[in-house]
Amino acid sequence: MPATQKIYTAALLVIGDEILSGRTHDRNIAQVASWLQVQNIRLKEVRVVADDTAAIVAAVNALRTANDYLFTTGGIGPTHDDITVDAVAEALGVPVVIHPEARAILEAYYAERGGLNPARLRMARVPEGADLIPNRMSGAPGVKFGNVFLMAGVPTIAAQMLDALTGTLEGGAPLLSETLGGWIAESEVADLLRAVEKAHEGCQIGSYPFFREGRTGANFVIRSTDPEALASCVEALGEGLRAMGKDVTPGGI
Repeated sequence: MPATQKIYTAALLVIGDEILSGRTHDRNIAQVASWLQVQNIRLKEVRVVADDTAAIVAAVNALRTANDYLFTTGGIGPTHDDITVDAVAEALGVPVVIHPEARAILEAYYAERGGLNPARLRMARVPEGADLIPNRMSGAPGVKFGNVFLMAGVPTIAAQMLDALTGTLEGGAPLLSETLGGWIAESEVADLLRAVEKAHEGCQIGSYPFFREGRTGANFVIRSTDPEALASCVEALGEGLRAMGKDVTPGGI
């Protein structure tokens, strides 16, 4: 595969007992996935782990090795159970230090908000050698170390951090997609979908069924980084569906 066609991948590690208990509904997965698409980076895996150091260390080491990038959300706040920085530092084999720029940012932010107390100072802690991810909303920065990016669990703050990273990461060829839809039961065309995908290297076909107006239908999304392969696959699938007597709607239903 040419260098320009390399597919860059990322994983997302969602950290927090509150997610696993159901008290908090995660909203970061969708926004991280959408942001990565714009950066031409493919989200390949999402894991959710508790506020447990051993679990975080194991997940960080597995995911950062298997992907070009690893993003984490949660556990970088001021309380005792915010242990992401400590766990990531352990995974990376470096100590935790106070980042001088992060401390200065927090001192300025809290100057008229009661000052920088020990709890707030925790948000200046980083794995030694790390850089900062700006946070225009609440002052406390995110952290980046190599291909690992630590972000806040609060979705609005995580969005600010993603915005600060926009355009700074190397991505691959953009993932293109086309959709064909119809009032079709996907079970009737499963063999066709499999055969067309197999015949078109570099293409993936996703089937998304729905039930509407008392009828069963499906949208078939064809994806590829190669525009010519994509066009060929779309044409072949459309022809195959029509040959089976199915009406096809370009763009989906």
